[in-house]
Order: sequence, then C-alpha cells, then structure tokens
Amino acid sequence: MGSKVCRVCKGERIISSIIGICRNCIGSNFKDIKETLKEIHKNTRKTFFLPDTDSCQREGIKCKTCFRYCLIPQGGYGYCGLRKNLNGKLIGPGSKEARVSWYLDPLPTNCVADWICPGCSGIGYPKYAYRKGPEYGYYNLAVFFEACNLNCLFCQNWHFKYRTFDQHYRTIEEFLESITPQVSCVCFFGGDPSPQAPFAIKAGTEAIKNKKNKILRICWETNGLFNPGVLKKAIELSLKTGGVIKFDIKAITPEIYYALTDGNIELVLENLKMVAKHIKERPEVPLLVVSTLLIPGYVEEEEVEKIARFLVNINPEIPYRILAFSPQFYMRDLPLAKREVAERALERAKKEGLTYVSLGNEHILK
Repeated sequence: MGSKVCRVCKGERIISSIIGICRNCIGSNFKDIKETLKEIHKNTRKTFFLPDTDSCQREGIKCKTCFRYCLIPQGGYGYCGLRKNLNGKLIGPGSKEARVSWYLDPLPTNCVADWICPGCSGIGYPKYAYRKGPEYGYYNLAVFFEACNLNCLFCQNWHFKYRTFDQHYRTIEEFLESITPQVSCVCFFGGDPSPQAPFAIKAGTEAIKNKKNKILRICWETNGLFNPGVLKKAIELSLKTGGVIKFDIKAITPEIYYALTDGNIELVLENLKMVAKHIKERPEVPLLVVSTLLIPGYVEEEEVEKIARFLVNINPEIPYRILAFSPQFYMRDLPLAKREVAERALERAKKEGLTYVSLGNEHILK
C-alpha cells in the first residue's frame, strides 16, 4: 500500500497515486512539474465545485478576509467558496453569521495541545480550572468552521466540503446561547477559522463579555493563513483569556507544501513569527503551539527536522507536536505512519534544540 513507481524518476517509492510523484522529484523538478501539481489541485476541487487558485488571482473584487487575498470575478466565488461577487459587491457570511457548527467536548479533550493546554493539564491555573472528566461538568466548546483556504489532499475533516454552498448560517446569538457555565474554553477550528475570522473574533469577544464561568479561554487551531491584521485580534483574545493558538505546519519545504496543500508556506511562516513575538507576554501558559502531521513518503523525519530548526531560531520553547498520519481523502492509499519514523522524527526535533516536543496519536502508529 502506497509503494508505487514515480512518474518522474521511475523509482519505486512510497507515493500517493493522486500525486504520482515522489518527494525528491517534487523538490528537484518543481519548475517542470508545477503545472501538473496545479492541475491535480484544480481537478480535486472541481469535485466540490470550488474554484482553483488561478481563477481567484486574475481580476475582480479583492477579498481581504484571509491571507489569500482572492480577486473574485463577477459571478464567481473566492477560493474558500464563501464569498461571491454579485454585481460588483461581495456577498457572504461576515461578522454576524457564519457557516459553522459546534459541540460540547468534555475536558480533558483530544486536542493538539492537550499536553500543555491549561484546560487539559491545569498549567498556569489554580486547580479549579482542571477536572478529570465530564462528571465535573467542564467542557470545551469545539467550534467547527465549514470552509477552508487550503486544498490539503490528506484532509482529515474533508466532508465539510459537501456543504460548501449551503446557505444555512449560524448567528452570534446562537453561539452565545451555547456558552453555558460549564464551558471553560472555546476552540475555533475546521476547515479553518481564518476564512470566517470576522465572525470568530466577534463571537470570542462577546463570549468573554458575557462569560458565565470564572475562566473562558479562547483557542485557535489553524493552518495559519489569517489576514495579518485580523490575526492580531486573535492573538489579543487568546493572550488575555489564557488561550492557545495552534499552528498546523503541514510542511516547510515550499515545493512539498504546495504539492500537498495548493498553498504558500511563506505566508504561514510570516504569521507564525507574528504570534511568536508575544510568547514572553504570558510565559506561564504557552501562547503558541505548532504541530505537524507525518505523511508517509512526503513529510517524515527530514521535514520535521527542518521545521524544528526554524522554530528553534525563533524560540526554542515553542511546544511542537508530531502527529501520526491516518489515510484520508485523496491520500487514503498511503500506509499508516511507522513508529520508527515517528520516533526518529521526535529525536531529530529534540536534537535541533526544541525544549518541548511530543508525539500525538501514538495509538495509530504502525
């Protein structure tokens, strides 16, 4: 499973059939194969009637909600499928409504940052902030935004794409009604919260004003493609509430990142540096946590080492979580990540000088 012949070098490698090209050839022949990769992303998005990158970069009204800054043509949609150019005006969800759903998740929860998160570990707070199980009545409100500004071929939550053009929106009022006295943290994730950040910012701000518990943390789990100006507001919310901003760095080699996501890693890294500047303002609870999913054949120990090196140069105390891959979406023909690969990746990250590194989802390692 996963071992196939690379279209370029003709060698037998662990590759996914949707890409058909090995990691080494993506890096060394990127100029020659970029159009092929672009066509792969274009075709996979057609399945869900979503526009491709090129159609959002030519002409039209500029959407400034996230870091893609789409140019949306007359009658067309932005990359995430949320906003449409209707007669020269962008229509779609704003700060008062969003394509979003939520559910209560008992603490401690299966969070990327659970090992250092105050809601699951008690770090930085008195004992009353942490309870071992739902019988104590403390919950995370998991807020899932049903849109994304990347096209990850390995997406774990890809089913939201079926609701791309669903006009059923939830309102700020409905969200606030869900903040019961038992809710001690809110996590915005998805999809990704960045294409609907105006709603998330307003929802978080209003929730803090009306909180019914002594503690209400505002957390984010994101691919990092926030509009930088909006990201500043997200940082403020998390800083003052004790929340955590979790950046998912899917790869740091630009060519690999593009092949897997149809995105630009440089934009993500710019935003990560912005968040990192605020780490010292609240040392008792980590503001920034970074995670990477091990993807057999594409993101393994070499890529983790490069990410760790980048993080160490910013701040060696940034917590870093290495996650095990489960075959999903267009890359479901890949095998599970191997335990020995995960352990080597963990050791390389530590050798680079990161203070806090851990493995997540260990139960699915092969």
